[in-house]
Amino acid sequence: MSQILRDNLKRLLAPRHLAFVGGRSMARALRRCAEGGFQGQMWLVNPQHASLEGIPCVPSVAQLPCGPDAVFVATNRELTLTCVAELAAKGAGGAICYASGFAETGAAGQALQRQLLDVAGNMALLGPNCYGLLDYLHNAALWPVAHGGQPVEKGVAVLTQSGNFAYNLSMSDRSLPVAYMASVGNQAQLGIAELMDVLLDEPRVTAIGLHLEGLKNVPGFARAAYKALEKGIPIVALKTGVSQIGAELALSHTSSLSGSDALYDSLFARLGVIRVSGPVSFVETLKAAACGKLPAGDSLVALACSGGDAGLIADYAERNELSLVKFDDSQRAELAQVLPAYANLVNPLDFTTAIWGDGEALSHMLDSALRSPAEAAMLVLDYPAEFTGERQECDLLLELYCAALERHGKSGFVTSAFPELLPASARERLHARGVAALQGVEDGLAAWRRIVRYQGSRQALLDLGEAALAPLCPQALPGSLSGGGRLLDEWQSKQALQVFGLPIPSGVLSTPDDALQAAQDLGYPLVLKAVSTQLPHKTEVGAVALNLGSPAALKGALEQMGARIAACAPQVPFAQVLLEPMASAPLAELIVGIKRENDFALALVIGAGGVLVELLQDSRSLLLPTTDGAIRAAVLSLRSAVLLQGFRGREPADLDALVAAIRAVADYACENAEQLLELDVNPLLVGARGTLAVDALIRLGQA
Repeated sequence: MSQILRDNLKRLLAPRHLAFVGGRSMARALRRCAEGGFQGQMWLVNPQHASLEGIPCVPSVAQLPCGPDAVFVATNRELTLTCVAELAAKGAGGAICYASGFAETGAAGQALQRQLLDVAGNMALLGPNCYGLLDYLHNAALWPVAHGGQPVEKGVAVLTQSGNFAYNLSMSDRSLPVAYMASVGNQAQLGIAELMDVLLDEPRVTAIGLHLEGLKNVPGFARAAYKALEKGIPIVALKTGVSQIGAELALSHTSSLSGSDALYDSLFARLGVIRVSGPVSFVETLKAAACGKLPAGDSLVALACSGGDAGLIADYAERNELSLVKFDDSQRAELAQVLPAYANLVNPLDFTTAIWGDGEALSHMLDSALRSPAEAAMLVLDYPAEFTGERQECDLLLELYCAALERHGKSGFVTSAFPELLPASARERLHARGVAALQGVEDGLAAWRRIVRYQGSRQALLDLGEAALAPLCPQALPGSLSGGGRLLDEWQSKQALQVFGLPIPSGVLSTPDDALQAAQDLGYPLVLKAVSTQLPHKTEVGAVALNLGSPAALKGALEQMGARIAACAPQVPFAQVLLEPMASAPLAELIVGIKRENDFALALVIGAGGVLVELLQDSRSLLLPTTDGAIRAAVLSLRSAVLLQGFRGREPADLDALVAAIRAVADYACENAEQLLELDVNPLLVGARGTLAVDALIRLGQA
């Protein structure tokens, strides 16, 4: 992103003046901005009316007194091109293009979208095919319909590819403090990555929420996410398009490639992005991060006025691996002074209703409980219906709880057992005090756990170094989808990988006629393999013979192999063979491969190998480039990693040698990223004193 474009995007996100181009809906949008408190100048552009809804109209963009910082363009797609060109010439900062009918509709729409980009030049462009931008820091709503948000001093930025999702989120009864909400649409110019990068420069943005169908700019996203990781700004992602139908819908909706879900998981894990599964977990996790006071650890002191609620806390805390620190003797003695004899003085604490409404006793209880070494505190509280007239006692407890958190320097949150029983008035009061107001004890504790894990892993991810590396994003090559390209045989593949440091057996390439002579120099026992690019899966046609201990055994194997190949694959000449020393039994067999996903990533796949590949389906993916530390962590996270760590008294594996071997495969892939279509090393034999690649396959395309 050029500096001019970046500056224009900043104008769009902090506008001094607004313009709306369109009809009556735009007049109403302008009025909503005025009623919402926008202080700058605003203009309505319409060539056909002198005024609309009582608002005077400017006949054309050219007649505006200056280039507006932010403009909402709500015309058809053809007029949108004309208007954007005029705005760029006028020196506008940025424009939101509401119209659809661009790249999401096919080739003709794609051509029109390219024209739109051309006429926009360095003006910031959001969309097309998007709902707009809600800016609650500056009270600017570049939005076609009503919205449910309200001004905030700080809060989260939500970026979504669905305008309806943004609309519904603004209307939700969850009190999520939103600083910005942007519907990005087709991301023709400005996408998730570019918006994230600039929003992270706004200190009042405390977290970023992403509702994604697909990423247009994976390296740019990675750079922005790394910037967020460095700043300690959590990113929460709800990624759709996981199913085949969902992926097809994403493509037709905003022309987005949803990408492999496993590779998105790898991308998010690399960058500390918190992935959630649905809208409720999305909102509650953002709320847990919204105040900016993130938990320092996984320990909690938990409070409730009901034994049933305390039981829920205990169960859900354990499920979410949150630690409930025991009260010490002095805490229990202090609590016994204010709580009835039947109170169970444990954490989570049911402080009963005996002190309900007693400010002095509640304060004493809170101070005693919060004197715990736990890093954070939680309170479960369900408000009664307003008609009961009994809410004031709940308000008192909230006020005392917030004050106690401040006195004891703890982060904390409040949640309710039933989501609807924490009313908006209480949520807003809590958020004003920097305390997360979560709804539903199950969802609340799960959301808190996600933020705790983020905080706990952030420095480790930074230290690992992988997050700082922009992922490779290979372009499509001929043959990449059809199985074409140029296949290297096993000998060629091994030689190519050995140059990068992959240990391979000291083999000899020969012919069937010369194999016995070649074997004399190599020695027995040995392995015999047929070598041909037409035999990528040799065992299926009997093209591998193991543990041959003598010339007679080798001679017999050559005869049998020739006969089998002639019978099973008569089109394949039995012209070359590979002789290698028989390897010792390994501690484990791994598969190391490369997966190419065009326009998204090149990934290193590490898994249980040999005959267990399909059986265990135990693998991890790392986007390239990666680091030795990330490779080691991926290996040790395999379910089969127990075989490498002294299983049942056996020697532990030489992990340094294993990491170096996998690194060699990764280095080859990075060096040949433009043409590499496929790579498999299977099996990679892992021993106590080294690692050996006994089979390999590489397929290349034309770069």
